[in-house]
Amino acid sequence: MNATQKRVYLQPMAKRQTQYVCQACGRTTPVYMGRCPRCNEFDTMVEQRVEPEPSAGGRRVAGVAASRPVRLREVEADGFDRLTLPVAEFSRVLGGGLVPGSLILVGGDPGIGKSTLLLEIAGLVAGQHGPVLYISGEESARQIKMRADRLRMDAEDLFLVTETNLHAILDHIAAVRPVMAIIDSIQTTYDENLSSSAGSVSQVRESAARFQDLAKQTGVIIVLVGHVTKEGAIAGPRVLEHIVDTVLYLEGDPFHRYRLLRSVKNRFGATSEVGVFEMVEQGMVEVTNPSEAFLAERQANSPGSAIAVTLEGTRPLLVEVQALASSTTFANPRRTPNGIDYNRLLLLTAVLTRRVHMPLADKDVFVNVIGGLQISEPAADLGVALAIASSIKDRAVHADMAFFGEVGLSGELRAVSQLEPRLREAAKLGFRRCVVPRSRQLMEGNRPEGLEIIQCRTLHEAVEMALIR
Repeated sequence: MNATQKRVYLQPMAKRQTQYVCQACGRTTPVYMGRCPRCNEFDTMVEQRVEPEPSAGGRRVAGVAASRPVRLREVEADGFDRLTLPVAEFSRVLGGGLVPGSLILVGGDPGIGKSTLLLEIAGLVAGQHGPVLYISGEESARQIKMRADRLRMDAEDLFLVTETNLHAILDHIAAVRPVMAIIDSIQTTYDENLSSSAGSVSQVRESAARFQDLAKQTGVIIVLVGHVTKEGAIAGPRVLEHIVDTVLYLEGDPFHRYRLLRSVKNRFGATSEVGVFEMVEQGMVEVTNPSEAFLAERQANSPGSAIAVTLEGTRPLLVEVQALASSTTFANPRRTPNGIDYNRLLLLTAVLTRRVHMPLADKDVFVNVIGGLQISEPAADLGVALAIASSIKDRAVHADMAFFGEVGLSGELRAVSQLEPRLREAAKLGFRRCVVPRSRQLMEGNRPEGLEIIQCRTLHEAVEMALIR
């Protein structure tokens, strides 16, 4: 038992401010235990704050509710007055702009550009809508000033403070009365009433709950920066993502210049939206036409390359998929994906081997999505499979063709959603032909002018149509 635990244990039970609760069985103890005495589970004890007993004068009378139920039609459905920003990609991910009183969580790998992006957004909000308070728990005000000089920022109403104490942060927000407050990061914020260290489950949960109350009561937009684990999830309790209104992830390969801001939760807009940014010397610059940027360095008529039409949220994107198949020197051939799921690559190689009769049992297969983009939807299956087939046969894919469709285990091509937006994006970038699965939607919907649509039933048929003879 350490000194802090002894101090808490020696306090009278009525005066203790914290206790420990088992997340498995609910058993409470006055001190931390590595093993729950009731269910015998390890590492399940979580610190919890004990609220003091209310006084007799402030005690709520049993059976009397402070709230009042109202009819649904009596609730005012006025829209939120969003704060618009000149950064269209950031506004797109949020659903049109910043909503007053919202609590936003931004996560990402270290060094990916979270602080740079949020400092740019803070400068824009301060210049257009009012004061912004940037609270840093990891950097000094001088370091933030150096970054602002590199970004060529000169916002008069942007305030900086270095603080990690929760109550001091709340006092600073009350004194400045900003339109938006940025806490960088939530893992460094601590409540002195809790004995646990900053970044623990109880500290993160308590701090997020206090910021949520502040945002809803005052209308201040609060942005929390969160660290991520080695698996890529936001560190801390899962309840943190349930408390906030919006969860954004800044993704990207540190060795590539493109960054993707992805929305995985949004109470004020659509989820799975993606904004594309480019990391340059002057900071994060939005990419207004991501498809054109991803295809800028494409080499036409090169074997092992195909253009896949994928969908990120509601935005269609055209990306180049490259594949390389070479003879293996090992007993078991390697399958190395970069940008697609490993199990999906195994599925596609098995279908090509069995249904299209391509010899892949003695070949190492490498697949790479250009630009550092991570593709998860099955609509990119056709583009990946054709890139592999092009490398095996050493025959290039037609340069004016784009592809999308899901590949089944029988080698059939299955239709995907959002056909018309995908076709419009391909036609806008100059592609004249598009190989797609046969679908009734194409017969009933409108087709873009100047784009020939080639419908195929099987992967074998698509390979014959796509490769140059």
